[in-house]
Amino acid sequence: MGTGTVQAQGSGEAAGRRREQRGWYFYDWACSVYSTSVLTVFLGPYLTSVAESAADADGFVHPLGLPVRAGSFFAYSVSLSVILAVVVMPLVGGTADRTGRKKPLLGAAAYVGAAATTAMFFLDGRRYLLGGVLLIVANAAQSVAMMLYNSYLPQIAPPEERDAVSSRGWAFGYAAGSLVLIGDLVLYSAHDAFGLSETAAVRVCLAAAGLWWGAFTLVPLRRLRDRGAAAVREATAPGLRQLAATVRDMRRHPLTLAFLLAYLVYNDGIQTVISQASVYGSQELGLGQSTLIGAVLLVQVLAVAGALAMGRLARTYGARRTILGSLVAWTLTLAAGYFLPAGAPGWFFVLAAGIGLVLGGSQALSRSLFSHLVPPGKEAEYFSAYEMSDRGMSWLGPLLFGVTYQLTGSYRSAIVSLVAFFVIGFALLARVPVRRAIGEAGNPVPEKI
Repeated sequence: MGTGTVQAQGSGEAAGRRREQRGWYFYDWACSVYSTSVLTVFLGPYLTSVAESAADADGFVHPLGLPVRAGSFFAYSVSLSVILAVVVMPLVGGTADRTGRKKPLLGAAAYVGAAATTAMFFLDGRRYLLGGVLLIVANAAQSVAMMLYNSYLPQIAPPEERDAVSSRGWAFGYAAGSLVLIGDLVLYSAHDAFGLSETAAVRVCLAAAGLWWGAFTLVPLRRLRDRGAAAVREATAPGLRQLAATVRDMRRHPLTLAFLLAYLVYNDGIQTVISQASVYGSQELGLGQSTLIGAVLLVQVLAVAGALAMGRLARTYGARRTILGSLVAWTLTLAAGYFLPAGAPGWFFVLAAGIGLVLGGSQALSRSLFSHLVPPGKEAEYFSAYEMSDRGMSWLGPLLFGVTYQLTGSYRSAIVSLVAFFVIGFALLARVPVRRAIGEAGNPVPEKI
């Protein structure tokens, strides 16, 4: 084979890889609108208000006969969605690795989530149970789809490209979130001009996020391609047994498991801040919905720049050091949030700016760093464990937030309780020798990590 033929093949492979990477970015563009418009901005305060309208004189609702403070219902629903995801994700991840058919599974999960989100248009009056069910289904589907999406990263990007590719994916997602939030802000602020009530405008924004998610998912489904199946287990185990099998396999790679434990702890804090910040702003600080939308929009805009900037920092200092620095920033920012005065949107915007600058980068670099620690052929299976704490799917953080509020009646106490996740996560990550972990996983070690 001549040199020209080899060069042409290499050029063709590079072009195909770039085409897949661009398609991969677009799933973040598609689904991030759910995380921002639905989970972060509208659904928490709106579902809480629906639950409060259905509450008894003591402020409790009674799903399945259980007394739940209305202000805790949203947080508990997020936690329940993780229970469903814990059962489903390892099963789907193991199936994807065995069959090599990630793409149809990604499409199925994405469209279940998009359909549940679109159906939130019918959440009105006292239908808090409907809202809880739709949230649980959408959140679990989002988690399954993101697990499959993330597992493509080691297949579409060589080691030296992963920090940059992962950061661009997050940047695409935050750019989409910013664009849709601008439309949401216009619709919500001028709902009378559109002939809509305030609650109807919220329901339209929720449903629009589902339609956006479904429409743009078509791009990655056209561009991503399935690889060959991994030659592993003969039969698919039920979800919890599959999870146990995945954890047993991870015990053969204890340093990978150590990183995952650190990630699950600190990302639990990140995701709980994302999902509960609007509830804190509306219920504790007395801020209006337009202020909350504007603050989240600021987070999205700064997160694009933050993700790209931290990707560049990782090239100089390594991903691990950059993530550790971001955890220090998270701790200081969250602690400051406890002291925010009520009815002062300016200080809330300052807090939002601090969150935005570290949000995208800490998540993007964690994803790319973990991709180096996954044994070849087990991408979806390992990312199923990774995804259990991603994109608002943490269970312990929302549970702690909800229980703290239920016991104290104070959202300030609930928000400051989350500092523990960043302190413990920092300590755990600092102890992981990532270069040795990458080598023991059977992967090449990048020059900067």
